[in-house]
Amino acid sequence: MEYFSKDMDRLVQELSRLPGIGPKSAQRLAYFLINGEKEQAYALADSIKKARDSIRYCKCCCTLTDGELCPVCSSAERNHKQIMVVENPRDMSAYERVGKYQGVYHVLHGAISPLLGIGPEDIRLKELMVRLQGEVEEVIIATNSSLEGETTASYITKLIKPLGVPLSRIASGVPVGGDIENIDEITLLRALDGRVSL
Repeated sequence: MEYFSKDMDRLVQELSRLPGIGPKSAQRLAYFLINGEKEQAYALADSIKKARDSIRYCKCCCTLTDGELCPVCSSAERNHKQIMVVENPRDMSAYERVGKYQGVYHVLHGAISPLLGIGPEDIRLKELMVRLQGEVEEVIIATNSSLEGETTASYITKLIKPLGVPLSRIASGVPVGGDIENIDEITLLRALDGRVSL
């Protein structure tokens, strides 16, 4: 049974397709868009359309950008000989917010997950290997500490080691404020292995 007009039902249905948005959240968003300022709704629709039409992958690092190169890859101030490999653009954004890393990135757009049917050919590893044909002083593997992230890190290590390019892996461990009893085994092992002298 339809409660609203077909257009309202369609709007709710389209909004509920967004990740993390269930039917109730989609209804709230639809109400907000319909009851709010018309210009605000039009501006949102226009920005979605423009972003969808103009955003593409950076030809160097594979992150999302509206130019041929992203701002990081086009910056002369960045160290282009140091490449940090991350799983997705959100991870890159997190490191950029920290503001300490001055190298460049390579975005895989996923992680190897045999259970989900995602193999090495499904992520941007070929593009990474092409980049390593240039002058690279270090590759930093910054995949997540999940099973998929560890599998991906191990696979990348096996690919790059024979090239003689120095490799490193970000440290991971017990988060500040975390209870050890609630931490998974991989994190605890890495915390133990990555310990420093005091």
